[in-house]
Amino acid sequence: MRRIGPALGLFFLSPLVAEFLLGDFTLSMLPFLALLAPLYGGGALVIRELVRRTGRGWPSIVLLALAYGLFEEGLTTQSLFNPDYAGAHLLEQGYVPALGIAVPWTLYVLALHTVWSISVPIALTEQATSRGVVPWLRTPGLVVAGLLLALGAFGTTMASYGNGHYWAPAPQLIVVSVVVVLLVVAAFLIKPGQRPAHGTAPAPAVVLAVTLGAGALFMATRWLPDAAGVPAMLLAFTVAGAGIAIWSRRAGWDGRHRLAAAAGGLLTYAWHSFTTEPLAGGGPVMTPLSHTVLALAAVVLLVVLARRSAVVARPEPEGGPAVEAGWVGAAH
Repeated sequence: MRRIGPALGLFFLSPLVAEFLLGDFTLSMLPFLALLAPLYGGGALVIRELVRRTGRGWPSIVLLALAYGLFEEGLTTQSLFNPDYAGAHLLEQGYVPALGIAVPWTLYVLALHTVWSISVPIALTEQATSRGVVPWLRTPGLVVAGLLLALGAFGTTMASYGNGHYWAPAPQLIVVSVVVVLLVVAAFLIKPGQRPAHGTAPAPAVVLAVTLGAGALFMATRWLPDAAGVPAMLLAFTVAGAGIAIWSRRAGWDGRHRLAAAAGGLLTYAWHSFTTEPLAGGGPVMTPLSHTVLALAAVVLLVVLARRSAVVARPEPEGGPAVEAGWVGAAH
């Protein structure tokens, strides 16, 4: 269970965060988790295992998470190109005819997958185990995870096509495929380890405040006009991304900081859900009840992980260095 436990946790945590905590589905739709987990959980698990097997760190995870988002929204659901996807008219604002995409929706949905569908669940699950940066699955397990991902992608593609019979033009699909491959290659070209930066990492509370602020700015773009929304998204990406990239190379950065960054993302989804009308399973009682239960569950999870993180990072009684069990390297 030391290996399979964290793997199963990530497999189900990814879709729980991606769709339920976000507010798209209520707890009444929980059985639907079995259909969502192969794509979301399989993707997160494959990404995490490949990165840890090759000794790489978070820059590779983020690039692969972006590749995953582009794969899902560009090749499976094809929401990047479908003007009538789910009847939501996602391409009405900021549409660029030459590219066949709407810039606001593209930036928004790719960020959702990169940060919340993949990166946040991986960070939380690794923080919950002492086997943080070592592989959890042997080769047969990784193959099974890959097959589940493929099955989930096929099922999602067929379901999306069955709802409107839309298929994106071949040039768009080819371009997306090429970009996905380039992102994957880039992720594994990044060499393990980073040169340390000058200075000391800020307190975890600062990391939490910055990621919460960036998350609030990002989510606020839903209510901003395109002229302000797109720059606001880019500003949120820059502040959070650059901050974490710089701080994570400084002395003192450890699991508490990674937890703080993930907590900022998780809490952003928690409060955002109360502004969202579910796609399925909603109702005058179920919707607020589900949002409240899931938000409280997120808070409880973070409290438990924070207590564990404080114990793990506590200095030795003799004055020895702080211990960060299960974590290797400042940038991992």
